[in-house]
Amino acid sequence: MKIESEKAPKPVGAYPHARKVGNLLFLSGVGPRKSNSKKIPGVVIDKAGNIISHDIEAQCHSVFKNVRIILEEAGSNWNNLVDVTVFLTDMYKDFETYNRIYAEYFKDNQPCRTTVEVSSLPTPIAIELKCIAIIE
Repeated sequence: MKIESEKAPKPVGAYPHARKVGNLLFLSGVGPRKSNSKKIPGVVIDKAGNIISHDIEAQCHSVFKNVRIILEEAGSNWNNLVDVTVFLTDMYKDFETYNRIYAEYFKDNQPCRTTVEVSSLPTPIAIELKCIAIIE
């Protein structure tokens, strides 16, 4: 079953926010964009569309908020996350801050996690999450 949320940022391509298969919920890549907007928290872009700087802390809080919205709209919740893949565009600069904030959000529930660096993401974001959760 395909899940699409009106509360989460619109996907940037032809895919749903999530898919339910049995009691598993697979989220498509989720970034930190604001809902119903192209605004990305903590990003400064020049007139040509190049990223001048980004605030990974602001983006972490925003992406976790977006994941939570999709989970809840799909009938799951934060504590039901079982696997999280995190894509960072600057592991060297951002990992320590991201890891600290991640630990704050995952005090009780600690899903499996993989963090990888990528050269870029489809929009001028510095972090994206790919998640799997259960639905009870």
